[in-house]
Amino acid sequence: MVHTLTPAADIGVDIDDVARLLTADGERIADSVLDPWIADVDAAQLRELHREMAVLRRIDAEGVALQRQGQLGLWAPCTGQEAVQIGTTRGLRNDDFVFPSYREIGVVYARGGRPSDFVLSWRGEAHSTLEPDTLHSGVPQIIIGAQTLHAVGYAMGIQRDGTDQVSATYFGDGASSQGDVNEAMVFAASFGAPVVFVCSNNQYAISEPVRVQAAAPIAGRAPGYGIPSMRVDGNDILACLAAMRWAAEHARTGAGPAFIEAVTYRMGPHTTSDDPTRYRDPAELERWRARDPLTRVEAYLRAQGEFDDEFAASVQHSADDMAAQVRAAALGAVTKPPLSVFDDVYAEPHTGIAEEIVAFAAYLDGFADAEGEVAR
Repeated sequence: MVHTLTPAADIGVDIDDVARLLTADGERIADSVLDPWIADVDAAQLRELHREMAVLRRIDAEGVALQRQGQLGLWAPCTGQEAVQIGTTRGLRNDDFVFPSYREIGVVYARGGRPSDFVLSWRGEAHSTLEPDTLHSGVPQIIIGAQTLHAVGYAMGIQRDGTDQVSATYFGDGASSQGDVNEAMVFAASFGAPVVFVCSNNQYAISEPVRVQAAAPIAGRAPGYGIPSMRVDGNDILACLAAMRWAAEHARTGAGPAFIEAVTYRMGPHTTSDDPTRYRDPAELERWRARDPLTRVEAYLRAQGEFDDEFAASVQHSADDMAAQVRAAALGAVTKPPLSVFDDVYAEPHTGIAEEIVAFAAYLDGFADAEGEVAR
């Protein structure tokens, strides 16, 4: 049998072939398949979702600025992806466990991350600053796709504990080509694990467009593993909230894993070491700017008489206050001695670590000043 696929050139940018609740102009879509999952969301709740997206965008801008000023070693921007991160996280229960990648700043924020949690690792001051037991979040993963395996393992643990928690994992379109992600879906489907896979299709795997690696929508891969999937407008926070509620309910009730592809766009560089002007058309950037997740919610709320200048000022204050705290956390960080990098690597003393400490100390001695002193 010959299957007709969407032309590869259209994959990723086909924003019309998705489920949504708000248009780019902020108009509410009637009779959407997602309606039942957000029936309880009122204007007050939507205002707070807008506030969280605005705060997240401000955290992101501060992170970029701090890196440019030499205060951080690197930063992975998430501007443009606020609806995916905030919306899906708010579709989970507080005791559900999330496994984010390095770009899910908003997931960490929505789970209660502290200002220092956003910057100290990127500054090189700590292996991680997150408290997994407090935030119910794994450490943001740098290794592409590895967090999906962690999420499935945790979900299998949930099964054995006999609770109704759900595990959720986040990754990008580029990671969907990694073996780890596909292996995770095999295990999840085979064991019926209560895990939700969230693919943030932001159109680019570093500098390669998604059409290079996907000849059809990424959401179409999951059913091949026996996992139901949904493709939603990743710039529509109501759609993202609804999709996660659907997926989490599916997993929580023992029906097995679920998959969400959120079609969105990375407005900034892959990281602050990247120059997207070398591989992206400025016209493409402007097309996606018109689909901004914050402005569409604002337009919808203003049309309902639920968004005024007083509220806008309140949101700006919240964003500025968080940005100031993030900056203070970075500038106020106290750099530890170099040898402290070995602290907490193992719970107990380890001969291998002891040997590495001696070797590293000898290396540091090579930088001794005139008085023979060197910071260790």
